[in-house]
Amino acid sequence: MTLPNILTLLRLLAAPGVAVMFLYFTRPYADWFALILFVSAAITDWFDGYLARSWKQETRLGAMLDPIADKAMVVIALMVIVGYSPMSPWLVLPATVILFREVFVSGLREFLGDTAGLLKVTKLAKWKTTAQMVAIATLFAQGVFEHYFGMSTMGMDAAMVDAILTGAEEDVMGLGWKLTGMHYTWYAGLGLLWLAAVLTLISGADYLLKSLPYLRDDR
Repeated sequence: MTLPNILTLLRLLAAPGVAVMFLYFTRPYADWFALILFVSAAITDWFDGYLARSWKQETRLGAMLDPIADKAMVVIALMVIVGYSPMSPWLVLPATVILFREVFVSGLREFLGDTAGLLKVTKLAKWKTTAQMVAIATLFAQGVFEHYFGMSTMGMDAAMVDAILTGAEEDVMGLGWKLTGMHYTWYAGLGLLWLAAVLTLISGADYLLKSLPYLRDDR
């Protein structure tokens, strides 16, 4: 049990903790706690790898747990965001791409095993993980921002929420300037999530192409 492995385990435990925040706390406290927990866990993703390399404490346990913790964080956080946000194809589609790729690549790794380090983590995969975490943190921050300015979508019907998010009701109740700020954070998060989805798709295709020769029956 090295310190890098302990940090990885804490990140793994923090993943379901993000969802638990919305079960036991009301908003905006749930948004705050989820944001703090997610960002703190994301920071450990850099520290545990850095410490393991610097202190020469890289282990098989850490190599196994690290990608699992990353995927658990991303998958559970996306589930929470989609579940607690107004339903939008612009949110659901990139989330679906990310979830599909993570499951697909995990299946490839399980099938191929340790085939000459074929599916080791690439720089592109690290960039996509970073993009995913920044996008998710921004979308959690939107929930905090929304409540900070006193404009909550809780209790509104679907038509009102859609009108607000599309800008049709920016001046509703004289809070146009507040909704505009909320829009910026929301669209920034969506844009980052789409960027993450594109990187996720490209890295998944890269792994698939590398795996194709080893999926033939004669190999």
